[in-house]
Amino acid sequence: MIATMTNTSEEYQKQFSGFFNTPHLFNSPVNGLEPYTKKPENSFRFHAAINPKVRLGQRVERFVTAELLQLPNLSVLVENCQIKNELRTIGELDCLFLDHAKPIHLEIQFKFYLYDPSLGTSEIDHCIGPMRRDTLNEKLNKLKNHQLPLLYAPETKPLLDSLELQAEDITQKIYFKAQLFLPLGESVTLKTLNPNCVYGFYFHYDDLEQFEDCKFYCPKKTDWLLDVSPAVHWQTYLQILPKLMTYKSEGYSPLIWLKKPNGELSKCFVVAW
Repeated sequence: MIATMTNTSEEYQKQFSGFFNTPHLFNSPVNGLEPYTKKPENSFRFHAAINPKVRLGQRVERFVTAELLQLPNLSVLVENCQIKNELRTIGELDCLFLDHAKPIHLEIQFKFYLYDPSLGTSEIDHCIGPMRRDTLNEKLNKLKNHQLPLLYAPETKPLLDSLELQAEDITQKIYFKAQLFLPLGESVTLKTLNPNCVYGFYFHYDDLEQFEDCKFYCPKKTDWLLDVSPAVHWQTYLQILPKLMTYKSEGYSPLIWLKKPNGELSKCFVVAW
């Protein structure tokens, strides 16, 4: 039976499962940032309500909260708490929770990165967003220099006072999941980044013809989380080509699924740069 992707609890469950199955990008501290990688041993049903208009990043935050609440001796204090200076929002704390009575400030990230060996000299340098607008280096620097320090801002103190917490008693960690995509036909040996985060490959629009015998599926942005499945409405090369040419003219780099004639499924990006 072909799945129809509508805003239903089943769709949210598929998105949640794809999120849950995605590994953490770091298994050890990076740039002075400590990863938080605890998770339930098994996946579970996601039951929380989500507004269909909620963007991918905000959706992931709901999934992280649901995951945290499955852990023993853990209680969430606040999430997505805006910190304001009078009427101006200066930032947001993603999550404050107690893990075995110890307070933790958690900043949450879920990213899709293309691995470009021509950039910089390190694994972290090589990771860039599909539209080349953001990099892993920029995100780690923002976490370290802006998002985590917000805990110690004077404007955050009223919130901490209401929770009977002191900033200096709170441990700060990052929750950082990512799916990595390598250049078509290339492989890498990763040491800093979790090799299990490699989900597929990317190629340029000029290389599309070599996939003309494949079937294509182009998920909407919130479905980028999904694990690939054969049960979608596949299109032929000629059927999807007009859409991809429109994306190319717009300079857009979409995520697509490929199904080879032998049934092999792949998750990949077509890039406009």
